[in-house]
Amino acid sequence: MVNKVILIGNLGRDPEVKQFENNSKASFSLATNETYKDRVTGEKKTLTEWHNIVMWGRQAEIAQQFLKKGSKVYIEGKITSRKYTDSNNQERFITEIKVDSFQMLDARDSMPPMENQDYKGGASKPDFSPENQDDDLPF
Repeated sequence: MVNKVILIGNLGRDPEVKQFENNSKASFSLATNETYKDRVTGEKKTLTEWHNIVMWGRQAEIAQQFLKKGSKVYIEGKITSRKYTDSNNQERFITEIKVDSFQMLDARDSMPPMENQDYKGGASKPDFSPENQDDDLPF
């Protein structure tokens, strides 16, 4: 069995971050668009779907720091559902996408330097740029 979701879309609002005793949680809405041609009128139409996104830990901190309403992101995660009681004491159900990994897709000029960040856990990726290559290769 597989529960995997891949989304590319734009944030509908700035991430809302909550701090817990030893963890952070970021949540925001993500809009994905599907464009199609109406068979009757021939008119081009766009269908927007909204998704509830949840990130934890280092991902939540990165989201708070660098994502904002309108930011374009690629998200991989899984669908989760839960129930809760709202402020009017009504029982509600919500479906969310729990993020496993994500990538910011906005133009590099408008983004901070984050090339060496691994959004799954915050570890640095190896730097293979030409200035960091050793010249003592045997070939």
